[in-house]
Amino acid sequence: MHELSFGNWLIHISSVIEWIFTIFVVYKISKYKQYNLFFWLSLAMVPNLIGAMCAITWHIYDNQDALYGLVTLQGIFTFIGNSTLALASFNIFKKKENYE
Repeated sequence: MHELSFGNWLIHISSVIEWIFTIFVVYKISKYKQYNLFFWLSLAMVPNLIGAMCAITWHIYDNQDALYGLVTLQGIFTFIGNSTLALASFNIFKKKENYE
């Protein structure tokens, strides 16, 4: 794990922990207030988490060329995650008057 500095690892790991925590908070809000659309927002966050895990896994194994497919997977999951987040956010925006 010599490829990244301690500070860089700290940012990577704390970002993933923060993202997991945020997914659970958004999910809890969806159940507590019966905001069903927020459930879909929490679900839409999962592909980005998978992408982050791909990137961290590749870094854990010192960016080996044999695992370069993880970089491609990370990009694919980031695209899917950003797309699902955009759709979920737009859906909440369209129906925001239900929550006011």
